[in-house]
Amino acid sequence: MQNTKLMLASLTFVGLFALAGCSFPGVYKVDIQQGNVVTQDMIDQLRPGMTRQQVRFIMGNPLITDTFHPNRWDYLYSIQPGGSQRQQERVSLVFNANDQLAGLAGDFMPGVSRDEQILGRQPQAPSTPAATPRQPEERPAPGSLLEQIQREVDEAEAVPVPIPEPLETE
Repeated sequence: MQNTKLMLASLTFVGLFALAGCSFPGVYKVDIQQGNVVTQDMIDQLRPGMTRQQVRFIMGNPLITDTFHPNRWDYLYSIQPGGSQRQQERVSLVFNANDQLAGLAGDFMPGVSRDEQILGRQPQAPSTPAATPRQPEERPAPGSLLEQIQREVDEAEAVPVPIPEPLETE
């Protein structure tokens, strides 16, 4: 009888300590990341009319390819930094009947920086070359290393890159 009480009390204390360790202050909590990481640079590279292969090269494989909507790819990303609020971002890409990119929707938009959007600032338009006067380029000193490199660059010829034939799948 005495051993049973002692064992029951010991198991109760071990269980309480195990549960207390889960939420004890100062315990390291792991960041939980799930899905596809999508950056603003990736979105800015997308252009209407791109093929599925080109989009896959830039964005990676979609997290969700819906059976009922085969022309839509969904990219989801969520992160929950150690014990804080979970954050989630979503991008959906839509293709037309010719398997070309037709549009996108979600938390990212082309040309809009997430940092500027969060801060509430409007993105600044890039300056056009006609608006800013161009400074004349300084020529490197004759016989210098810079002059030799510039000469080699000017004399370089473009070489066409061979494009491999697509693989036939049968």
